[in-house]
Order: sequence, then C-alpha cells, then structure tokens
Amino acid sequence: MRFLMIGVLAFGVAAGACNRAEAPAVATTAAASEPSAVPVATAGRTEPVATVAIREVTIPAGTRLPIVLDTAVGSDTSRVEEAVQAHLSQPIVVHGQTVLAEGSRVNGVVTAAAQSGKVKGLAHVAVRFNTLTPRGDDERYSIHAGPVARTAPGTKKRDAMEIGIPAAGGAVVGGLLGGKKGAVIGGAAAGGAGTAVVLNQRGKEVRLGKGAALTLRLTEPLTIRVKG
Repeated sequence: MRFLMIGVLAFGVAAGACNRAEAPAVATTAAASEPSAVPVATAGRTEPVATVAIREVTIPAGTRLPIVLDTAVGSDTSRVEEAVQAHLSQPIVVHGQTVLAEGSRVNGVVTAAAQSGKVKGLAHVAVRFNTLTPRGDDERYSIHAGPVARTAPGTKKRDAMEIGIPAAGGAVVGGLLGGKKGAVIGGAAAGGAGTAVVLNQRGKEVRLGKGAALTLRLTEPLTIRVKG
C-alpha cells in the first residue's frame, strides 16, 4: 500500500513538471500568432491614366505663313548670319483644324545686307527663316521657305534733277558773262558741280522694324505632330 501511494505521488510530480515545461511554449505560440503592429501595404484601386492622342499633320508646300518681326533688320544695320526672330500673326488651318496657333515662333538669319552705294548699287537686305516652334510646345521643326528680301528703289530721277538744275543755272550765268560760248562753258561747269553733289550722297536704305508684317512661303511640305 505504501509503495502504491509513493508511485501515485511520483506520477503527479512528473505530470506537473511536464505541464510547467509546456506552458511557455504555448505562450510563445500565442504571442507569435497575434497580428503584427507594423502596417502592411495593400493594393488599392488603380485609377485609369488619361492618354493624349498625337497625330501627324502635313502642311503642304506653297502654304503662306504670315509673320510679324520681333527683330528689326536693315541694309545698313544688320550683318550676315545675325539671328532674326518672328512669330505667326495668324493661325494655320489644315482641313478645318488649327495645326499652328497664332504666336508660334519662327527663327532665321540674315543672309544678305548691303548698304546703298554712292555711285551705284542699291541697298538690299534678305532674311531666311529655317525653324519653327509651335506655341505651347518645345519641339522645334526645320522648315524650308523662300527668303524674305527687300531692295531700295532707284534714285535715277532724283539724281537727274540734282544734275539738271545746277546745269541750267550755270548756262544762264555763262550767257550773261560771255554770250553763247560762255553759256556752254557755264553749263558744263555747273553740270560737273551737280554730278559731285550726287556722288557724295548715298541712296535710300532698307529697314524692316520690329512689328513689320511679312509672309513666308513654304517651298517643301512641313509635317508636325498635333495633339488631339
């Protein structure tokens, strides 16, 4: 009987020890199963991204581009290769759609600049525009357009008047001094004086100020990308 009680007590002690050993493991497992306090990113609803359609439009050769100068040029003030800027004064429409807005920039250079000569040679200035940038866009397009050139009008009629008037006066003076022969000499001398006046004067210059209205004409088609 005593041995039986000792066996029961020993079994109870062993069972208690096992329960105490398993308790921390259970607690550890429970702690591990609790949700983490670190936020976890989750995928939300994706909003559709709006896309802008872009298509190419060709402006045909021969199209006229009305422009306004932003840089003044002149036969006596400009130099070859100087930069010149301008902008479209009207929109360009192709098949009912505006493809180039008013204010689109055009850039070019002076290709000729010659002052009026004292003896001969009329003043002349020319500009060629070679790039275009649509308004609201940073893309620059190469363009092929005829040059814009201006030449001063001739002054032959004015020169003839400046020569003829002194010559007539000289003839009158010559006649008073010595008759017919004196009239011829006086006329020749006065004519020479009139010629000297003309040779010392230059003809008119050509100047196109800021704001001057010009027209470019495309010599080759221009293809640009248009939104919408």
